[in-house]
Amino acid sequence: MLSPSEVLRYLNSFPNYETNLNYSYREALKLKRIKDFLFLIGDPQKSLRVIHVAGTKGKGSTCAFVAYILREAGFTVGLYTSPHLHDFRERIRILKPCGGKTTKDFEGMISAKGLSELVVELKPLINEYNRQSKIDGLTFFEVYTALTLLYFKRKKLDFVVLETGMGGSLDATNATGSLVCGIAPISFEHVQKLGKTLTKIAGEKCGIIKSKGAVVVSAAQSKEARKVIHNRCKKFKAKLFELGRQIKYFKTKQGFTIKGLRRDYRNLRLRLLGDHQIANASLAVGLVEVLNFFGFNIGPVAIRRGLYNTTWPGRCEVIARKPGIVLDGAQNLASADALKQAVNKFKYNKLILVLGISRDKDIRGISKSLEPLADQIILTRADTLRAMDPKKLALYFKKKVYLTQSVKEAKLLAKRLAHKADLILVTGSLFVVGEFRDV
Repeated sequence: MLSPSEVLRYLNSFPNYETNLNYSYREALKLKRIKDFLFLIGDPQKSLRVIHVAGTKGKGSTCAFVAYILREAGFTVGLYTSPHLHDFRERIRILKPCGGKTTKDFEGMISAKGLSELVVELKPLINEYNRQSKIDGLTFFEVYTALTLLYFKRKKLDFVVLETGMGGSLDATNATGSLVCGIAPISFEHVQKLGKTLTKIAGEKCGIIKSKGAVVVSAAQSKEARKVIHNRCKKFKAKLFELGRQIKYFKTKQGFTIKGLRRDYRNLRLRLLGDHQIANASLAVGLVEVLNFFGFNIGPVAIRRGLYNTTWPGRCEVIARKPGIVLDGAQNLASADALKQAVNKFKYNKLILVLGISRDKDIRGISKSLEPLADQIILTRADTLRAMDPKKLALYFKKKVYLTQSVKEAKLLAKRLAHKADLILVTGSLFVVGEFRDV
């Protein structure tokens, strides 16, 4: 058996486009590659009931809501998300009706032993495939997705919830079929890879809609993105349900109410903070409601409990008080704007912003959105090749900033600057948030 460090070393030996930006999107990502490898290991994806979610903002939270609702309904659910905060095993989770084995933050995370056994088993096949492949070798995300699908198949799960990594059409998760497709809000992200217009970005995201008669649930979208979604659904004769049309939600004094496809769900509550999470929860409810087309009736009690019990670390997460510390992995303009609305509801004297952003993100937009919130600004960088140099990041700010070269340094400085009634907001990247939680 390989040790956790040996497993990580092996997985990191493959091209990792989450951390390395120097690649051509269409040349580097080939869906045929993972499909060929999945065939080699027995096409595990063909035995899975998949709920597949793409989008720009909130797709991970939506996946978590769906998985927790299904667990409360008595199903065993596989949940595959990315990236991770601390441990790459967080990406692969199984939620069981009994609650399963619980870690501090991530319930049902694959064990180190289980992952090691999968890697040892697949390593010879991976190496052989890479030697013979005519379209380059497998990437980190393709290898991890393949072993995840095999793991889920062997666990005989009732459902699998998959979050796309980037885009949709060429994403490794798109090698699967899907029972239901979800489209979270689409906005500008990865423009150098996916395209510089919402139409092009939406076209990539909607690539997960690929089977005749598919069932699709979409969040409220911009005019451009909505047109792309409608055209894609028309092409595949898919049933489309949309938030703001067939599915509606509104806040109440006791929480919020969703007017769903089948019934109303009144006075719901979430542990996750922010009005944007209400929209994500409503999309998740739509996704579980349409399972009724396939003979699965998810009751209102499961929906109520599932929404409330959903945890999703690093998303508007309060980890300390006096001073308050809030962590949020907002990494695009839409997410930054949603975070700003959530933070405006907090009470504090002074806000200290700890910010680190990846080079491929909308740096100008995120900076412009968050700068007005801050009384003091600390710029930093995560330990990844994608991280923007804090000195270059400083050029986007009008206010005085503090420069740090590590998240650890930024955390120490923030705590020195903060008083008990202040708020430290850590954001801009899940990599930064993960490191802040660790140090």
